[in-house]
Amino acid sequence: MSTINSLGGNLPISRAAPTRPVFKPADVQAPATTRSSDSVELGNVQHLMAKLKTNDVRMEKVAEIKAQIQAGTYETDDKLEAAADKLLDDVL
Repeated sequence: MSTINSLGGNLPISRAAPTRPVFKPADVQAPATTRSSDSVELGNVQHLMAKLKTNDVRMEKVAEIKAQIQAGTYETDDKLEAAADKLLDDVL
């Protein structure tokens, strides 16, 4: 026979005692009803935001490009080649 002790011993199975809650529901504070304003602070981008605010959008140019895209004439071989050259310049 084995001389290893059994884990549960020879006692019958018994019910576990109920556990006590860690905190009482009365201990929980209700969220504040007043709402504070949220804010975001972006460091080192103020100069970009200022540039965007002063950048003039040429609406006639935007309308022209939109029309070319819708007509399927915006992407030309010259434009694609120029874009590829710029990408290669950035990589090399």
